[in-house]
Amino acid sequence: MRRASRLFVCALLGFSAAGFAAAEGLAAPARSPAATADLTAAQSANGGLAGAFIEFLTGGRFGAANVAPTASAEPPVATAPSEPADADAAPSEEYRRQEVDYSGPGGPGAIVIDTAKKFLFLIEPNGRAIRYGVGVGRPGFEWSGVELVSRKAEWPDWTPPPQMLLRRPDLPTHMDGGPDNPLGARALYLGSSMFRIHGTNEPETIGQNVSSGCIRMMNEDVIDLYDRVRVGAKVIVL
Repeated sequence: MRRASRLFVCALLGFSAAGFAAAEGLAAPARSPAATADLTAAQSANGGLAGAFIEFLTGGRFGAANVAPTASAEPPVATAPSEPADADAAPSEEYRRQEVDYSGPGGPGAIVIDTAKKFLFLIEPNGRAIRYGVGVGRPGFEWSGVELVSRKAEWPDWTPPPQMLLRRPDLPTHMDGGPDNPLGARALYLGSSMFRIHGTNEPETIGQNVSSGCIRMMNEDVIDLYDRVRVGAKVIVL
């Protein structure tokens, strides 16, 4: 029994069979060169029996043999912030809809268009007005006067007048209302003239002289104006 215990301890400590035999006063068993090489390789690969036992006790290679390796998380890939859509199309801040003091012509409920400054005012009581940025007629297409709102339309159709088709034969003779229609989301027709206050699918033109005489507004602004103005309202174009 004692000899068996010493065999076990020697095995744990990595003693070779020859070393144990020497310790016991016995002749070492003969071993072929090939067997010696195999044993040496096995001991090197496993770090010896003692190394294996220590790994077992400390939860090393043998203790973790049945644990599936955990894949390391890939670092997040940095991405550039996306540019807001139509960032370059938005007009400058001064042409944003806002409530302002007003002391010009007209009374509450009237629309006044300052073509030089590219502003449309919807006059309110008590010296106040809602101011909108607009696009106006390009050189040669400016006009001034007084009209009444004769009709209102949501997502209006567009039929270019003959004079415009002569200048622009590439234009369609008719276009149904919708997001691609140049009249935009709403239109207020001015008397019996060919002019309108309308939306646009080109918001970048607000604050500029760009039209053939009509007054352009951003779609969200013309919708706001459309809901506030009645048919018959006075429109003063300066």
